[in-house]
Amino acid sequence: MIVLIGAAAALLRHYWPFDQKPVIEDLEEDSDSHVQVRAFHRTYFPHPGCILDGVVFRRGSTSTPPLIVIEKLTIEGSYAGIFASRVSRVTAEGMHVVIPPFGTAPPFHAQRSTTAVGEIIANGATLEFASAQPNGHSLRFDIHQASLRDVGENGPLTYDLKVHNPEPPGEVTAFGKFGMWNDNDPAQTPISGEYKFEHADLSVYHSIGGILSSTGKFSGKLQHIDISGTTDTPDFTVESGHHPVRLKTEFSAYVDATHGDTFLNRVDAHFRKTHVVAQGSIAKSAHGKGKTALIDLTADQGRIEDILGLFVQAPRSPMSGEVTLRAKVQIPSGPQPFLRKLSLQGNFGIEHGGFSNSSTQESVNKLSSQARGQKAGGEKDTSDPETVLMGLTGKVTVNNGVSTFSDISFGIPGAAALMHGTYNLINYKIDLRGQMKVDTKISKTTTGPKALLLKVMDPFFKKRRRKEIVPIRISGTYQKPSFGLDLNDKQAQTIDPPSHHHVREGLHGPQR
Repeated sequence: MIVLIGAAAALLRHYWPFDQKPVIEDLEEDSDSHVQVRAFHRTYFPHPGCILDGVVFRRGSTSTPPLIVIEKLTIEGSYAGIFASRVSRVTAEGMHVVIPPFGTAPPFHAQRSTTAVGEIIANGATLEFASAQPNGHSLRFDIHQASLRDVGENGPLTYDLKVHNPEPPGEVTAFGKFGMWNDNDPAQTPISGEYKFEHADLSVYHSIGGILSSTGKFSGKLQHIDISGTTDTPDFTVESGHHPVRLKTEFSAYVDATHGDTFLNRVDAHFRKTHVVAQGSIAKSAHGKGKTALIDLTADQGRIEDILGLFVQAPRSPMSGEVTLRAKVQIPSGPQPFLRKLSLQGNFGIEHGGFSNSSTQESVNKLSSQARGQKAGGEKDTSDPETVLMGLTGKVTVNNGVSTFSDISFGIPGAAALMHGTYNLINYKIDLRGQMKVDTKISKTTTGPKALLLKVMDPFFKKRRRKEIVPIRISGTYQKPSFGLDLNDKQAQTIDPPSHHHVREGLHGPQR
């Protein structure tokens, strides 16, 4: 027994892996870094291993900022594992990792470790991505819990993480498998798992607000990770409106983790009675600074009051009706306010529209009565005020906070109109003008001295058009729009005359 004990002791001494020199050499080879240790302690019972205090990993010269700093690193093995090149557990306490801006540090040439690790625990760690800008803020992830199992085995490692996400701020729980690492092409390294994102505060983006939660699954390779899931924001708001709605989405996308780009295959968003479909990307900008969102939006049989209600401050949406929408949206990165940097091109159609503001609806009703030759104070309009506006269609572009409309066509009982103009999203000023074709003589659309003048002009209009054409203008502000005829508007004569057929075709035809 003495001989056997002596032989075992000699064998352990020969193969003992937990001395300071071999441990530091292994750490340096695995991290391609120079490692410094403040203190080193061996442990024998109940598990063989060692404890390292003040561990610093640094690449380059001593003046280079550390890559990793660990307050206490505990390595636990087993006596049987000494001969199998296996460590049971590695625990890192007080770990802080700083990743330099991509492309600014020399490439890694780490060697694949021959030692397998049963579990690595790094609770309370911090992962920080340094900014490429001289005065830029770093992106910091606070890791509450981190467990990596089967590290260095002949297969993928298993991870289990609880992390505070910095943007939008919220709590992420994720578990799954990673690897094995592809030395020749890291972008082809496989990854898979499931996640839960909770208490995400969207107000960090300033233009929107709400607390989001999300769950999903992902799989693929670092260069192309397919992801699908759902989100739920019970109190989603837009800054300009502050009217919370419950926004729920189902999405399918893929992520290029090597560049941080996201590509949306399809996002189905539901709020109130409206369903919007989005496709596009959030990827590196053409000029190489920040990310640019390029999104295609589609809404079929939505409600205009749901969409406008997100953006207006009034208790009720100014308009109601069934809406069809097609739009291409571009949102570049940068410090500009959301409405200033938003770029949009699209077509829209609203059927059976009405106005919630009584004065606005009365103006439209009055215009309709005039178009049919009804005198003010005479026979009352029996049309349903909620559906007096028919077949509103048009094209719109948005740049630098100004919406420019073209080919706006709509009908009201007794008339059809075709207009163009602008609406300022920042100061809410309206300037729309165009032509209206009325169903009665032009002299009956007004009273007083103007009516006498227009009676003289009736024969002239009859020679040019089958029905009377009158200039129309909508001006004022969003809160107090003004509807009426503008007989002095020469610019309105430059566009083609409207027709009810044009209104219907605009909504239901190819330009829908």
